[in-house]
Amino acid sequence: MIHPTAIVQAGAKLAPDVQIGAYAIIGEHVEIGPGTSVGPHAVITGHTRIGAGNRIFQFVSLGEIPQDKKYGGEPTRLEIGDHNTIREFCTFNTGTVQDVGVTRVGDHNWIMAYVHLAHDCQVGSHTVLANQVTLAGHITVHDHVILGGGVMVHQFCRIGLHAFLAGGSIVLRDVPPYVIAGGGTSAEPHGINTEGLKRRGFSAAAIDGIRKAYKSLYRSGLGFEEAKQAIAEQARQTPELQVMVDFLASSTRGIIR
Repeated sequence: MIHPTAIVQAGAKLAPDVQIGAYAIIGEHVEIGPGTSVGPHAVITGHTRIGAGNRIFQFVSLGEIPQDKKYGGEPTRLEIGDHNTIREFCTFNTGTVQDVGVTRVGDHNWIMAYVHLAHDCQVGSHTVLANQVTLAGHITVHDHVILGGGVMVHQFCRIGLHAFLAGGSIVLRDVPPYVIAGGGTSAEPHGINTEGLKRRGFSAAAIDGIRKAYKSLYRSGLGFEEAKQAIAEQARQTPELQVMVDFLASSTRGIIR
């Protein structure tokens, strides 16, 4: 299953059915799980662990050192879960000791061409990262997020559960769960991700509760602290809002407005 022109360095741990394409390079500290395929000319290096059933296309670079001047050669890591699609020319770097030391990608993600994940990014599961999405260091992307083509996210920002970012958006602050946002200078909120929530089985009552919370946060004229309190009270009737309560309580960069 390994093309004769590929280079697999001694020490690499590959499941028996892993496929490695022509001229690919697999480093000595790499682990790849069963059912994963790696396309031609891919380079996977560093302390990188890749799970099962992933499809990794040609010309990717996974596990290279961070683009961070503070990096001093520490053995930081990249971890990728199961059943992800990673398209051409994606670049995922390892973490840094200034953060958790690992860049993580969860399961069942659809990651299109030219996506860059910088050091210490934490990407959840069931996300869609469209072409040329660029995530600076220390970013958290929660489950079921969709980032349109060319989205750029500032370091240390968080994108909440089920959020949707329009193509070409620049994200400078945290995006709360369930919110649709967009803007080429600084992303602004434009409602909730109703269609996405319907597709994922949210009830009409839950969606109405999320819409009410959005209005409390953005349309009521309440101050931020007052809005947080109002949403916390609404969460008693709509349990799906607890993730928003927790997200707002832990924001350090502030949220998009």
